[in-house]
Amino acid sequence: SPLQDSSDDIEDVSLFDADDDVSRRSKKSKIRHPVASFFHLFFRVSAIVVYLLCELLTSSFIACMVTIILLLSCDFWAVKNVTGRLMVGLRWWNQVDDDGRSHWVFEARKVSTQGSKTSSEAESRIFWLGLITCPMIWVIFAFSALFSFKVKWLAVVVMGVVLQGANLYGYIRCKVGSRKNLTSMATSYLGKQFLRQ
Repeated sequence: SPLQDSSDDIEDVSLFDADDDVSRRSKKSKIRHPVASFFHLFFRVSAIVVYLLCELLTSSFIACMVTIILLLSCDFWAVKNVTGRLMVGLRWWNQVDDDGRSHWVFEARKVSTQGSKTSSEAESRIFWLGLITCPMIWVIFAFSALFSFKVKWLAVVVMGVVLQGANLYGYIRCKVGSRKNLTSMATSYLGKQFLRQ
C-alpha cells in the first residue's frame, strides 16, 4: 500500500544550521529559545482553556469548535516544525518517494565537535512536559465527553487527542530511535525493573 512504512531511518544531521546559531549565543540563559518555549505551551494550554471555559463564554458551539481546532492546528504545526527542532533538536516528517511509497523520516541534531549540549535542560523539560501532559488531558476530556453523553464535543476532543498524540508519537520515535519497536522496548524496560527488584 502507498501509505505503508517502507523504511524508517533516523539520521544524525544538522537541522537548518541550528548548531552554528546556538553555539554563537551566550551560555548565560537557561532558556535559549524563549519565544519557541512560550509558543510550545501557549497553543496547547489555550486550546484546553478554551475547551473548559467555552460554555461559560459563549453559547455558540461552532465558534468554540473552530477556535479550539485552530489552536490545535497551530500547536501541531508549531511543535512539529519549530519547537521540536529548536528546543530538543528533533524533527520528523513523512515524505513520498517517486514510486509513491511513504517514508517516515526521524532526525536528531548532530552533537557538536566540542561535545557541548546545544539545548538546555530547562527547554527539554518544558518540551517533554508539555508534549506528554496535554495529550493525557485530552484523553481525560474524551472519557468525560463520552460518559457524560456530550457527543457534539467528542469530535473536538478526538481532534485534540489525534493532533497532540501524533506529535507525541513522532517525537518519541525520534528520541528512542525509529528502528526499535516501542512495545519491545517497554517490555525490556519492565523486565529489567522486575529483575532488579
